[in-house]
Amino acid sequence: MQCSVQWNGPEGMLFVTKTGSGHIIAMDGAPEGGGNNLAPRPMELLLSGAGGCSAYDVVLILKRGRHAVTQCTVDINAERATEDPKVFTKIHFHFKVTGKSLSRDAVERAVKLSHDKYCSAVAMLEKTAEFTHEVTIIEA
Repeated sequence: MQCSVQWNGPEGMLFVTKTGSGHIIAMDGAPEGGGNNLAPRPMELLLSGAGGCSAYDVVLILKRGRHAVTQCTVDINAERATEDPKVFTKIHFHFKVTGKSLSRDAVERAVKLSHDKYCSAVAMLEKTAEFTHEVTIIEA
């Protein structure tokens, strides 16, 4: 896996990433940090990546189990350390999974498997952050 990150200077703190798979991502900082607030912060993208990784796992696990899942949303709240490096210290995932006749046990199992076994992003962030989660099942 590879990517290239380029500063879009000389003013501001806008960075553009080209991923190894050929996609483009912009990142920027807050005005008080020299940025212009034109794109997500790098740490927001890190948190989004963990949510995407885990949601991907949950949907795949449920589909492989032949559960009728039609939607999965993850709302994430995180806290960061006050001192540098300002790592994540607490991360809470709220999974909202929609489908037909989904069992709570199946959805909880999928989340647990993602967090305990499959999601690389969660595995890395668990080195500094305490993870919690909750599940809401929505009947479609």
